[in-house]
Amino acid sequence: MQRDLILGTAGHIDHGKTSLVKALTGIDCDRLPEEKQRGITIDIGFAKLDVGTAHLGIVDVPGHERFIKNMLAGATGIDLALLVVAADDGIMPQTREHLAILGLLGLRHGVIALTKADLVDATTREVVAWEIRQMVQGTFLQDAPLIATSVVTGMGLDALKSALAEVSARVVRQQTDQWFRLAIDRAFVVQGHGTVVTGSVASGRLRVGDEVEWLPLGERVRVRALQHHDCAVEEVHSGQRAALNLAGVPLERIQRGHELAYPGYLRSDRVVTVRLHTLPSAPRAIAHRAQLHLHLGTSEHLATVSLLDGDTVEPGQWGLAQWFVAVPIVAVWGQPFVVRDASAQHTLGGGHILQPNAKKIRRRQGDVLHRLELLGSDDPRQRAAMVAWFAADAGLELADLVRGAGLTPRQAEQIRADLLAEGELLEFTLPGTKTLLLHCDRVAELEQRLLQRLEQWHREFPSMTGHDRPKLVSEFHYLSQPTLIEAILDRMLRAGRLVGTAQRIARTDFQPKLSANLRKLKEKVIAEHRRLGFQPPEPSVFASQAGGNAAHLKELYEVCVLEGELVRINDEIYLHAESAAEMRRRLAAYFAQNDTATVAEIRDLLGTTRKYAVPICEYLDRLGFTKRLGDLRVRGPTPLEGTR
Repeated sequence: MQRDLILGTAGHIDHGKTSLVKALTGIDCDRLPEEKQRGITIDIGFAKLDVGTAHLGIVDVPGHERFIKNMLAGATGIDLALLVVAADDGIMPQTREHLAILGLLGLRHGVIALTKADLVDATTREVVAWEIRQMVQGTFLQDAPLIATSVVTGMGLDALKSALAEVSARVVRQQTDQWFRLAIDRAFVVQGHGTVVTGSVASGRLRVGDEVEWLPLGERVRVRALQHHDCAVEEVHSGQRAALNLAGVPLERIQRGHELAYPGYLRSDRVVTVRLHTLPSAPRAIAHRAQLHLHLGTSEHLATVSLLDGDTVEPGQWGLAQWFVAVPIVAVWGQPFVVRDASAQHTLGGGHILQPNAKKIRRRQGDVLHRLELLGSDDPRQRAAMVAWFAADAGLELADLVRGAGLTPRQAEQIRADLLAEGELLEFTLPGTKTLLLHCDRVAELEQRLLQRLEQWHREFPSMTGHDRPKLVSEFHYLSQPTLIEAILDRMLRAGRLVGTAQRIARTDFQPKLSANLRKLKEKVIAEHRRLGFQPPEPSVFASQAGGNAAHLKELYEVCVLEGELVRINDEIYLHAESAAEMRRRLAAYFAQNDTATVAEIRDLLGTTRKYAVPICEYLDRLGFTKRLGDLRVRGPTPLEGTR
C-alpha cells in the first residue's frame, strides 16, 4: 500500500538542492522569475516523487542565510529530510544551521546526498564524506545513507531513490485519526476559481465541501475544491501536499502562517508555555525577557521569552519558559519551534510546546514547574490530568485534551472517561445544563477557600449559626464560571461538610456561642414577638436592654431566624414563627372565598396597622404567596398551606 510522506531538502546555497530535485522528479521547483534570473532559490518550491511504497511530496527550501525564515516555513510538517552537501564546497555554515534546525524540528529520518560528485576526484569525495559523518554524529542523521550524486552524469540517482525508499519505509505517521490541520505556506488567485492556499497536511483528513476554521481569525470557511500535486481530488490527508480552493476568502486577508483546522480543534493565543533548548553551538545563552524571532509552523513572530526556572538557558541546556507574542498564534502540544536572535542572523535554539494556550505563570513556582514537567510526560493519561489541572475553574472540554495533551479524539474520550471513573475529574452540571469537568485538586482548592472564609466569619460572629449564602457566592465572582461555586456548595452540603439552606450556610463543625446575657436577651426577644403577634417590636427596642451586647443584636436576630423562632419580613420587622403560620392560615382561608385582597383587607384580616401590613404584603409577594395586580393582591403560585 502506498504511503504519503513529506520530504524536505536542506543545505547550503548553491549546493544543488533544486537541481537534484529536478533530476529526480523532472520538476523545477524555482517558480519565481527572480529565482530564474538570479539562479538561486528564494522561496519554497514543490515537487513529487514515488519511491518504493512511498509517495513523497517534496518541499525544496532556499539555502541562503537571508532566507532561513522561508526554509523554516517549508520545513514545517516534513517527515524526512534530504541533506545536501556539495562535494566541491564541503560543509558550509548553512549546512550546519539547517542540520541544527532539522534536529530542533524533531526529525528522525533522512538521507544525505553528496552532490556535484563529478567535479572532484574519489579521494576528495571520501574526505568530504568523512567530514559529513563527523558532523552528523549524535544527530538523527548519524546512521543515514550517504549517496554520492551528480545531476550531470546521473551518478547515484538510482541509489538515492533506493535509499529514500528504504528510509521512507521506516517513517511512522500517527496522525491519520487526528482532526484536520494545515499550516498555510502559500496563497494565490486562480482566475475563475478564487483564492487557493497550499500547505502540508499535518494531521487528519479533509473532503471537498467541508468547513474549516481559519486561524487565528476564528472564521469558518468552506472548501470549494481540493488538489494534490495539480490533480483534482475529493479528499486529502496527513502526509500530503494540498491545495485548497476557499469560498469567499479574499487573497489580501491571507498570510503565510495562518492555519486551517477542524472547527474547534485549535485556539489562538498570545501566550504559550514551552520546554526551551539552547543549541550547544549557539553564540550565547538565551536570557530572561529577551526579544527573539519565534518560528512556529509556517509563521514567524518577534516574541518575548519569560524563563520560569532561571535567568538564562545556557548553550546545550534546557529550561521551562513562556513566549509572549504580540499577535495570536496557534499550536498544539508537542509541536516543535525554532528560535533565532533579534537580528535574525543566528539560530539560537528551539524546543516544543507544553501549553498551546497558557496564562502567565509567575517564575520559580516549584509546584507549578513540577506540573509543567508532568505535562511533558510520555504518559498520555498524566498529560491529560495536567491539562485539566491547568484549566482550573474554566473546566475541560474534549478539544482541550486533543490540543493540549497531544491525544487523538478517541484517546481523549477514553482517558476522560477513565479520569472521571477514578475521581481525578469531577463533573458539575451548571444552569442551562452546561456540564463542567474540573480536576479534583482544583475542586479541593475551592472547597478549602470556602471553608476558610466561613471559618473567618464564624470567628467574627460567634453567635450566628449561619451566614448569608449569596454573599459568600459573590466573593467568588472572579471565577470563569460564576455559577460553579453554587454547585460546589451543593456538593459540600450533600457530603455533610456544610449545613444550611439556599439563604444561610455554615461549617458543620461550628457551634454558635451565646453568653448567658445573650441567651436571656434571646428569650426576651422571642417572648415579645410571640406576645405582640402582627404588631411586633422593632429590634431597636431591645438596644437599651442589651447593654454591652447591643453590637450583637443583629446576630441575635439572625440566630433566631436560623433556628426557626422568627421569620424576617424585612430588616426592621420580624414575626414570631407561630404568627407567620397563623398569617398564612388566615390568608389561605380568605382566598378560598375571595379572588382578590387589598392592603386594607389584609391589614384588617391580621388585626394590624398599615405600618406592618404593607411590608407583610411585600414579603408575601416576594415569596410568591401572593401576586400584586395594581392595588390588589391575588393568590400566588407558592402554596400558603403547609409552609413555614
